[in-house]
Amino acid sequence: MVNYSEIFNAQGMDYQTYRALVDQLLLEGKSTSEASYDLHYTKMNVQRMTRVDKTVSLTDELSSTIDHLKENYKFLVITEGWCGDAAQIVPVFNKIAVASLGKIDLKFVLRDKNLPLIDAHLTNGGRAIPVLIVLNETADQVLATWAPRPKVLQELLREWKKETTEMPVLAEKLHSWYAKDKTQSTQAELKSVFEKIR
Repeated sequence: MVNYSEIFNAQGMDYQTYRALVDQLLLEGKSTSEASYDLHYTKMNVQRMTRVDKTVSLTDELSSTIDHLKENYKFLVITEGWCGDAAQIVPVFNKIAVASLGKIDLKFVLRDKNLPLIDAHLTNGGRAIPVLIVLNETADQVLATWAPRPKVLQELLREWKKETTEMPVLAEKLHSWYAKDKTQSTQAELKSVFEKIR
């Protein structure tokens, strides 16, 4: 049984702390995970997160949905600095929390330091990230989850994998799609998630 409240309060990092951790580890030649991931990915992801932070605004539709949230919520995000999807999406979670004017308390935890948590939220049997877990105010009830990328991209990736399994090729297609989409699909799906919990 996962103790969400304990994880949220004891291990959860706010966005600025998470970003600072990724940056600091990168300076030290390390990743957020013990596993050896190519630091090139983390370096690229820092640039991606910075770009999304600077360029993306929430849609009017998503902003309106956030404005109409009647309760307070805790958002727990499972992520890692080396994850390309996370780099494109976690800044959006932060923008949502900021726009909520205190209704959403957002914290991040690392996947590889929380295996029981990620194993309770697998995607098609895999430990795909990021995972957004929407909790009630006391963090003792899961109200909704969303992971790890927009459904349209999930389908595209499934098709692309029929053509190649080379990660650099898949990553290029993935990030090209994100660049063109400008978080619109992510925001639309999150709006639907939040409408169900209002």
